[in-house]
Amino acid sequence: MNGRAMAAGGGQEGRPSRQINVVLRNQTDIYGVQGGAALEAEPSQAQIKDNPQFAMYQDIQKELDELVGLESIKDFVFEIYAFLQIAQMRTQAGLMSGSHVYHMVFKGNPGTGKTTVARIVAKLFQKMGVLAKGHLIEVERADLVGEYIGHTAQKTRDLVKKSLGGILFIDEAYSLARGGEKDFGKEAIDTLVKAMEDHKNQFILILAGYSEEIDFFMQTNPGLPSRFPIQIEFPDYSIDQLIQISELMAKERDYILMPQSILKLKQHLLEEKYDTSQAFSNARYVRNIIEKSIRHQAVRLLNQYSSGSPGKLELMTLRTEDLKLEKK
Repeated sequence: MNGRAMAAGGGQEGRPSRQINVVLRNQTDIYGVQGGAALEAEPSQAQIKDNPQFAMYQDIQKELDELVGLESIKDFVFEIYAFLQIAQMRTQAGLMSGSHVYHMVFKGNPGTGKTTVARIVAKLFQKMGVLAKGHLIEVERADLVGEYIGHTAQKTRDLVKKSLGGILFIDEAYSLARGGEKDFGKEAIDTLVKAMEDHKNQFILILAGYSEEIDFFMQTNPGLPSRFPIQIEFPDYSIDQLIQISELMAKERDYILMPQSILKLKQHLLEEKYDTSQAFSNARYVRNIIEKSIRHQAVRLLNQYSSGSPGKLELMTLRTEDLKLEKK
């Protein structure tokens, strides 16, 4: 699920005042100031946009505005941009601007926009000159782990090589540590740690997955925690946000949900989201419902208009009978 959908009301008018849900293990790495140092008042978003230097962020801002929710994540991406922009200005002014580590951990349930945000971050780093290409290589355990001794290391090195100049995104990264000491997943972890040293500043590694599992995974290798100074929590979408996403997914495909269909979907989501028997897959779950409903609509229309063609509006409309919702 790419998590992409256009946010209602467009961009934000000002910088949010609430705290950002981001864990930075070493704040001096990100902000370049010692703890307790006084900071000048932060300018408003409007003032920043008047700055000509903001022009290269416009495309990034547009993509972020198309995402429903994720306000703390959007704030974080802007913080990275601001830091990189100021770092360039410091260099031009003859001030110290040392190298920084940007490897990250994305925590959260499925369908919360982790992959989409990773692609946007890759573009940002490319625009700001941190990454040469800005592409994203998305992999999982099966892509890294081989079938015999030495095979895993080679597969992992090959994927690192492909990701040079961009981001290597490992989904469900904790699965590499599930097999114990003798599992080839450990070999993949060790190879990744070595690659982060051998190719320092040439690629960015993002580990993604459930919060608790990722936290456990980070303890499987003593070299991991210090190498990932940026950890971001991706919250679940609210019911209203999921409805907004569903309407936009339908709109992107030239469909519309009838009001009764929206009410039916909302009630179903309320039941599914708070079913604690298994993790809720958020926007991915909604996407599957919309795609299934489109197929059901096609069957209904063929049966209903066996000797003719439906009108344009009927071809676009998803009715309650098209949403065949079953509890998991």
